[in-house]
Amino acid sequence: MTGREVAKLIDHTLLGADATRRQIEGLCREAAEFKFATVCVNPVWVPMATRLLAGSGVGVCTVVGFPLGASRADAKAYEARRALADGARELDMVLSIGLLKSGDLDGMRRDLEAIVGACRVSGAVSKIIIEAVLLTDDEKVAACQAAKTAGADFVKTSTGFGPGGATIADVALIRRTIGPKMGIKAAGGIRDLATVKAMVAAGATRIGTSASLAIMRETAGA
Repeated sequence: MTGREVAKLIDHTLLGADATRRQIEGLCREAAEFKFATVCVNPVWVPMATRLLAGSGVGVCTVVGFPLGASRADAKAYEARRALADGARELDMVLSIGLLKSGDLDGMRRDLEAIVGACRVSGAVSKIIIEAVLLTDDEKVAACQAAKTAGADFVKTSTGFGPGGATIADVALIRRTIGPKMGIKAAGGIRDLATVKAMVAAGATRIGTSASLAIMRETAGA
């Protein structure tokens, strides 16, 4: 993979609660320089990131119901609409893990549909975070099927704030479940080029990472 190909896979991410304005400005400069797919920032930073990246070809991604997924569906829907109005073009929403584990698949689907619908109206990309490390394989399949039925664009493995991140096995399971057309965002613990390549080989089409610059340095030396 060329450096350009790798860069276009990456959501250049900074989601820490202590991220400062100066750090987000730096993140946006880096994204514009390397032409990453997006920056992924918390909602408070979306207006600034949108302004800084205007005309750069780099999108702005933000998170909804993050990191627990435990907000009410209408609260998530408002958060989504607010982020889209502020300029976000991709939304990464944590599904309601508790509803899934309780067997309330109808409630979980309503949760997903509210976000997917808001994205569809705005022409934005919807990614559903399943936090795979907390799920059984059967629950992972159910979550992926629900995301597909709701019309989501991507399934995302992890928030990066849970007890584990993306695994090759989970990416492969997601790909088998959703088929070839939907995207898969692998996120959480991806810190080197070898892992990026392994995730892509397993079926990932987007990589969420805060180690983007280290990965790009590896591509320069490859």
